[in-house]
Amino acid sequence: MSVLTTVPSQPNDNQKEGRRFQRKVFRVGHRKEMTLRWLSTQLWRHRVMGLLMAFCVTLLLMLLATQSLQHPSHYGGHKGHNVEEKGALSDNAPPNTPVPSHTAPNRRKEVQTPNLQHQRDPNGYTFMRTRRSPPPVAFLKTHKTGSSTVQNLMFRLGEKENLTFAFPYYAYQFSYPDRFRADFVDELPPGSSQFDMLCSHMRLDLGQLKQVMPKNTIYITLLRDPLHTFESVFSYYTSTVPAFTLAKKAADTANRKSALSVFLEAPESYWDPTEPGNGLARNPMSFDLGLSSQEWNASWPMELTQLEEAFQLVMIAEHFDESLVLLGALLQLEPEELAYVHLNVRAPSDITPIEDDTKARLWAWNSLDVLLYNLFLQVFWEKAEQYGLGRLKREVNLLRASTQRLRQKCVARGGVPPGELEDLVRPWQTDTVTILGYKVRGNLTLQEEGLCVRLVLPELQYHSHLYFQQYGHDMRSIPTD
Repeated sequence: MSVLTTVPSQPNDNQKEGRRFQRKVFRVGHRKEMTLRWLSTQLWRHRVMGLLMAFCVTLLLMLLATQSLQHPSHYGGHKGHNVEEKGALSDNAPPNTPVPSHTAPNRRKEVQTPNLQHQRDPNGYTFMRTRRSPPPVAFLKTHKTGSSTVQNLMFRLGEKENLTFAFPYYAYQFSYPDRFRADFVDELPPGSSQFDMLCSHMRLDLGQLKQVMPKNTIYITLLRDPLHTFESVFSYYTSTVPAFTLAKKAADTANRKSALSVFLEAPESYWDPTEPGNGLARNPMSFDLGLSSQEWNASWPMELTQLEEAFQLVMIAEHFDESLVLLGALLQLEPEELAYVHLNVRAPSDITPIEDDTKARLWAWNSLDVLLYNLFLQVFWEKAEQYGLGRLKREVNLLRASTQRLRQKCVARGGVPPGELEDLVRPWQTDTVTILGYKVRGNLTLQEEGLCVRLVLPELQYHSHLYFQQYGHDMRSIPTD
């Protein structure tokens, strides 16, 4: 989405699609509610029967106890099954796994039943573990790094667990490119005592963000090779970032040169650092993380240390599946919950080939992003080694198998041009690139269709749907005055 885009005062197509999607999935929610009511009735009946049976068993045990005084060897105890909660750390758990320090039961809007999963202890016994709700999560969504795919995963998790989202007060972003402030966030909905998840675009101010999220929040973000990040940012925002627009006009008069090459030959001639819209025109990842993106200064070492201490995980796009496995360990997720499709993907014809001389200029222009990326790439592999590289490899294979199964079930066709897609699943388009999408398979059950549509649902439609679901009204438009 463009950093300068405003939302019209009347509900736009994406908001209407969110409303339509809300009504479409209501039937699934209604069936689920009826099932839960029936289940509650059955559980109450079984509980009464259980009390009666317990009374009878107690009488029987009293008789058996009397007999055991005469024949004690006949009633020895058995060793065997033990029960353990999933939240407890096992020998294979990664170090420093966060555990939620508090919960807000009144936040739940519907009856929640425990998610029990069969596990096997070292002795071979099968036992049940209770699924614990994930801790609060703040995902710093960086531009053109693959973050839309992670956001979709967060949206699906939050909707499934009925979490409370911290949404922008206006539109889809937290007043980007201004630094984040706590008052950019919409109010808590009735019945909620805290925000559980935040994953909309912002320019980070860590202190302000911590005022919004609970103390036990997991902070995560995603970085990508600066070369590919900047090429994608330039391509996507050519018509909205002023420095890029000037370079594009200059390139139109140059023979056989891309706008990116023209810009990198003399970037200072197009880039005005005082122009707010030029934030992404140099070191865009550093800019998103709230760092000075113009040049190295004395505050950088301290700020980098603060980021490393605050973020439990900085994912790396070039090691995306490994990053998701580490994310799953933090949030106690199963491979099926981490399955994904790549979203917000450009058409191959819109990707600019980068020659060697252009690479050198690009690295020099984005030297702070290169430093940032290299630092957190090293931190990433340190965390991977703590987790166990062999274990990481095995779980990556499990994730890829789960992802493949879900894609086969849901996706009829990928890389679909926007003109062939329904409004509900059509990604937002810029003036300079074509964003491709997915067609969902037919002949799915209503429940499967809900799962599969959410898997491929673009950012704006999903954001609009979740906002309406949480607040009961459409998102507010950005004021025009």
